[in-house]
Amino acid sequence: MKRRQFWALVAPSVVVMFGFMLVPLYQTLRWSFESVNYGEAGTFIGLTNYRAALSDPRLGRAVLFTVGLTVVASAFCIVFGYILAALVNKLGRARPLVLGILLISYVSPQVVGAVAFSWLFDSNFGGIVDYLLNAVSGGAFGNPLWFTSTWPNRLIIVANVVWFMLPFAMLMILAGLQGVSEETLEAAEIDGASPLQRHLYVIIPSIRGVLGFVVLILTMDVIRVFDSLIPLAPQSLTNGNESLMVYIYRVAFSEASRNLGLGSAISVLTIILILILLFPSIRNIVKEARA
Repeated sequence: MKRRQFWALVAPSVVVMFGFMLVPLYQTLRWSFESVNYGEAGTFIGLTNYRAALSDPRLGRAVLFTVGLTVVASAFCIVFGYILAALVNKLGRARPLVLGILLISYVSPQVVGAVAFSWLFDSNFGGIVDYLLNAVSGGAFGNPLWFTSTWPNRLIIVANVVWFMLPFAMLMILAGLQGVSEETLEAAEIDGASPLQRHLYVIIPSIRGVLGFVVLILTMDVIRVFDSLIPLAPQSLTNGNESLMVYIYRVAFSEASRNLGLGSAISVLTIILILILLFPSIRNIVKEARA
């Protein structure tokens, strides 16, 4: 394709992307240095919003919770996504049916899935998890307060995020597995490599670019978790399970002292945090592309 044809095809999407990304980003950066009342022009106040954000203990708690959720959920999705992908890759005619079933949670609207997921732990809607937990343990765990206590609530949040994102990780890793050379696997088997050794020393190194991409997308998606926390963590402000996105929403739009300038400053700090967390994945993807 000639350069002129390339830009003729790419230019419209680039213009749209810049319009939807750079304009809001510029406005957010501008508001972060202003005191903003809704419907009025902002007043420049310098770094006051950033000082207020960095001195707010809620920000530290939200960062710790969000980073912890991202690390734990991403690790689960990578490990179990790889295991599922390896199992599905061995299927024959049943593969499309199994893939369709596994992808149900990912294609469902996240807030709808989170509401349905919460019913598993809510005794008002059957609470099948509570019932099974008490049946297996003989009541040793009592009745956990899944939606108000800190750690029980974190368990269902992590479980929901993994349930939602696992199919994506599995599908991407499955695509990578299908690109691994059969000749290479046969050579490793002839050399006496066990199934585990073939996965560790042949398959995983062959698809590390795919794994890096999956980690990149998982990190971005889990950091931005928002709508699923509305039904799953109604007491997140008091039990310490407030994510960064929920914190920004409440500061800028929901609380009585709606502060768009402070919310914008927290958004800018969140973007910086996301870039820091994504840097290792981006660096590995660039190295893989150059190799």
